Amino acid sequence: MDKDKGVYAIVQFSETESIQSALSCVEHKMKGLKVRVKPREKKEFKLIPKKKNDPQNLQQVLNRLTPELCQQASVDAQMKYIVERFQLGENEKKARSLLVQLLQEVFVEFFPDSQILPFGSSVNTFGIHSCDLDLFLDLENTKVFQAQAKSSTEQAVEGVPDDGRSEDSILSDIDLSTASPAELLDLVATILIRCVPSVHKVHAVSTARLPVVKFHHRELNLQGDITLNNRLGVRNTRFLQLCSGVEERLRPLVYTIRYWAKQKQLAGNPSGAGPLLNNYALTLLIIFYLQNCDPPVLPTVDQLKDMACEEEECEIEGWNCTFPSQPIAVQPSKNTQDLSSLLSDFFSFYAKFDFASSVISLREGHALPIVNFLSQAKEDETMQEENPTKAHPHRPKLGPLNLLDPFELSHNVAGNLNERALRSFQKECQEAEKYCRSLQYQHKSTKGKPWGLLRLFTPHVDVQHNKPEQLTIDIPFKATSLPEVLRDEPHVAGDAFRLPWFQKVCSSVEVVLKTVLKCHVDAPKEGLCREDAAVDAEDMETTSASISASLNDSTESVESQNEATPSSAAVVGAKRPLSSGSDSSVSPHGKKPRLAKRRRPQIPPWTCVQKHVVWAGRRKVRRELVKDADCKPEGSCVELESQVTAYIAEKEPELREPLEFKVQLLMVGGTESTRALLKLEPSSDKAGVFQDFFHFLEGFLPKMVETVLQKEGRQA
Repeated sequence: MDKDKGVYAIVQFSETESIQSALSCVEHKMKGLKVRVKPREKKEFKLIPKKKNDPQNLQQVLNRLTPELCQQASVDAQMKYIVERFQLGENEKKARSLLVQLLQEVFVEFFPDSQILPFGSSVNTFGIHSCDLDLFLDLENTKVFQAQAKSSTEQAVEGVPDDGRSEDSILSDIDLSTASPAELLDLVATILIRCVPSVHKVHAVSTARLPVVKFHHRELNLQGDITLNNRLGVRNTRFLQLCSGVEERLRPLVYTIRYWAKQKQLAGNPSGAGPLLNNYALTLLIIFYLQNCDPPVLPTVDQLKDMACEEEECEIEGWNCTFPSQPIAVQPSKNTQDLSSLLSDFFSFYAKFDFASSVISLREGHALPIVNFLSQAKEDETMQEENPTKAHPHRPKLGPLNLLDPFELSHNVAGNLNERALRSFQKECQEAEKYCRSLQYQHKSTKGKPWGLLRLFTPHVDVQHNKPEQLTIDIPFKATSLPEVLRDEPHVAGDAFRLPWFQKVCSSVEVVLKTVLKCHVDAPKEGLCREDAAVDAEDMETTSASISASLNDSTESVESQNEATPSSAAVVGAKRPLSSGSDSSVSPHGKKPRLAKRRRPQIPPWTCVQKHVVWAGRRKVRRELVKDADCKPEGSCVELESQVTAYIAEKEPELREPLEFKVQLLMVGGTESTRALLKLEPSSDKAGVFQDFFHFLEGFLPKMVETVLQKEGRQA
């Protein structure tokens, strides 16, 4: 059944005769209403390209900015002009304020003592023209009012009319304390449609993480959202207002970086969904960077909490949301960098940032090791199995980019990002870092040519119209595959951990293709190049132990030397004495152990053959095999996914011409940005199904490889 609109239902019959019988009937009726019945249209799975901002439109907007930006005297002036050009005007603010007042007057008639509170871009000082109006309908006081009215009614003498109770009050029809979110949203939507002038396109979305009623105001040409349970969102808005008031350089940075991200198609997708950065996540990344400047530009959330007085203490849904209410309570930063240098340093900061092993925390002001969260998640699973009835703490959803909300620490603000989106963000930061070192960024052109921000904002133009898209799949390195002694700092092992991890990934990919998807895989028996295959998992354990011991010994030795001869440590250019012992494994004190340098491993391409369309209809088959509503998601169980493939292969006919393709596995990236890269290329695709198969593998394969790796780790 279509739960949102209720306009159709899909009925599955157990027998073909029942379908024919239903279709043969000319007219169907249900509760006196005519029902139209028709056979379901079978739609083939197709690769639909994702919609992106048109580079031509982005270029047109930039062209209108070009004359004014070229005339500015410096990059700082250009950044301030961007704020003036895009920020909400006074008339827009007044119009939004009047609409909020109108909605307040309407809703208070139906929900006594309720409040409409604006939050988000409209009021957090970072709003732009035509940004959405986010509203929070606070019904807590109304619930208290309703409870008191109910209590007084019960205490009234029987037969005596209660004049204080309105017969046509909406409160007589619904109990706010027991009503479901969907019922309340439908009620809010009805009030908007019937009682607020110029409001149309009203739509309740009860399935979102935060249920919301969307609407459009015709006269103001303004999109709006009303939520019923987003008190934390209001508090986050106050936090951004405080940061903006404390540091005047924040607004130019936010407006500039947001516009850059939109031009590079890293953020700003119109639908608000999909794997792009949202503006809130981008703003938090900027604040985190400013917390890590030297000296810091902004304090951490924990530091702000300590600056607040007792009257300003705040707790929402169990989260500590305390910070000063006025910017004057926060001491000004000692950082004196100008805007242009802060902008270039932002790109440098994230161009080198190790996202794979980090969880970004604005509360503490530094990155936390991701392994801590992974181990906590395992503990929660164990506790849940031992005591299913007991409530356990909710952990953030981990992904390629882990950015914790400043207050709701169980919410990963960038949890929607995938590996490709993160790679694009970091690649663009690297490109911007290079450009910011050039004279074209730092100095105004004397010939009127584009300079400064203009070259930075130039959108990408796809010139490879005739070249086919390179079909690659990334499998990122996960710290959980390392021994415990190296999980926090994999860089101390140099390249020692990379090859064994890559070997495990290759083996897991082969398992997924052969066992799970029933492909015929012709993999070379020699595997990795012999020069590169000298280290195995056992060597990695030994290496990590010796490195850890060596580092500890080195640290103790340096400390003892500093205590004994403090002046000797300060000698510049002094030669290190040669080791007199014959044991070459002992490293000089204070020096990391030297590891043998190896070439990057290469595996000859695999030749794979797929005879069945095992990627189509998997969700339906999985539901049939597992009737339990709480079954695990796709890619989390090797045995179940293998059964799904076997079921499809048994029921569906083989392809007339089998799909043949090659898989090339490579290890790329540096020590802490290691990842396995799979290049796929069709050899024979007469059925024309390779694009669909690749589109399926792009999401399925990395999840299944991680599942196989975890399974092998538990067995070991």
